[in-house]
Amino acid sequence: MMRFEPGDLVLLAFPFTSETGAKQRPALVLLDTGDEDLLVARITGQYHATPFDVALSDWAAAGLMAPSSVRLHKMAAVEKRLVRRKLGHLQAPDWSQVRAALRQIFSQSEPAA
Repeated sequence: MMRFEPGDLVLLAFPFTSETGAKQRPALVLLDTGDEDLLVARITGQYHATPFDVALSDWAAAGLMAPSSVRLHKMAAVEKRLVRRKLGHLQAPDWSQVRAALRQIFSQSEPAA
């Protein structure tokens, strides 16, 4: 079985939220627990300016073909069999920004006591 590291960029059939299909696109691996699924975040070349979009400064070194952003509020658990290939890996500064944005996302959703 394929094994991925957090920060890997992959090309996969990313499912639409409406469950009506999928689009082949790059995604950022957030978690691989060793089973048949991955937790990924969508990567897009379209400009979006939400607190949960991280613009990648070293997109070419990471294996992407165009300036891109990670949309961290667009996560999905996908089967590894949907991965077409590994594209590359985020550079340390971009990975640090992604981790900081993830901390911000999850700190907002703390359950009430």
